[in-house]
Amino acid sequence: MEITYIKMHGLGNSYIFVDLFQSNFDESIFAPLAKSVSDVNTGIGSDGLILIHPSDKADVGMRIFNKDGSEGRNCGNGLRCVAKYAYQNRIVANKAFTIETKANNVQAHVHEVNNYVDEVTIDMGEPILTRNNIPMKGTSSDTVVNEPFTIDDKSMNITAVSMGNPHAIFFVEKIEDAPLYELGPRITKDDRFPEGVNVEFVEVVSDTELNFRVWERGSGVTQACGTGACASVVAAVLNGHVLRDKEICVHLSGGDLYVKWANDGHVWMRGRADTTSTGMYYWNR
Repeated sequence: MEITYIKMHGLGNSYIFVDLFQSNFDESIFAPLAKSVSDVNTGIGSDGLILIHPSDKADVGMRIFNKDGSEGRNCGNGLRCVAKYAYQNRIVANKAFTIETKANNVQAHVHEVNNYVDEVTIDMGEPILTRNNIPMKGTSSDTVVNEPFTIDDKSMNITAVSMGNPHAIFFVEKIEDAPLYELGPRITKDDRFPEGVNVEFVEVVSDTELNFRVWERGSGVTQACGTGACASVVAAVLNGHVLRDKEICVHLSGGDLYVKWANDGHVWMRGRADTTSTGMYYWNR
C-alpha cells in the first residue's frame, strides 16, 4: 500500500501526518499504521500518526494515534502542526480557525512572516481539575493539588490536571535528577489512573520559567508535550509557583513553549511547528 505522508514536529515531538482531504483509507489500518510508521528501524520514525481530516464540527479535524497504536484525545504539538499544514495548504483561508479533536474543538491562530508560518497560538480551552473527570481514582478531595503519592516505596506529591488528556505533575528540585525513566513507565500505567496518564516532572526556575520532562502514555519519553506543558503551568499556578494570567516559558527537551492560564479560564499555548519531510510510505501489512 502506498501512503503519501508529511513528517512534522513541534519542538522535536514528531508525527507522521496523513492528509485525508486528499486520500481515503479504511478505519482498520490506522492503529497498525501508527505502529509501523513510528518504528525508527523499519518505518519512518516518529512519536505516532496524526490524521488531518474533514470535519462537520470545525474547520478541520485531527486524530492522534500513539506509537503503540492507541488513540489519543489531544496533542498540543500536533495541533500546532495541523494548524500550520492546514493554512499553508489552503485547507483553511483565514489565519484564525477551529480544529476538532477527540477532546474538544480548539481555536488556532497562525503567525505568518514572509509567507511562512513561523509560530502558532492555540486556545487549549479550560483545564479539567476534578478528580473523577481527569480521571483519577480516590475520594479525598474534588481536586488533586500537592497530594501525597507513593509508588515503589517512593513518596512524592502529585498535582493532576486534564487538558482533554490526563496529566500527573510532580515538582522536583532539579530536573536532571527527576526519576523520569525509573518512575515514568510505572506511573503511566498505575491503577489509580483508569485511562493511563502522561507523567511530567517540573522544576521551577523562576516565577516565569519552568523546566519540564515528560513520559507520555503510549509513546514514552518525548522531546516535547504541548498539553503537558499547559497542564504543568496550570499545576504551577495552583501550587503558587507562578502567577495566573502571565505568560510562562516552559523549557522542554526540544525547545521552548509559552503558556498562559488566562483569567477567563482558558489556557493559551504559543510555539513553533516545523516540516521535516514529505514522501511516499510503502507499507506491507
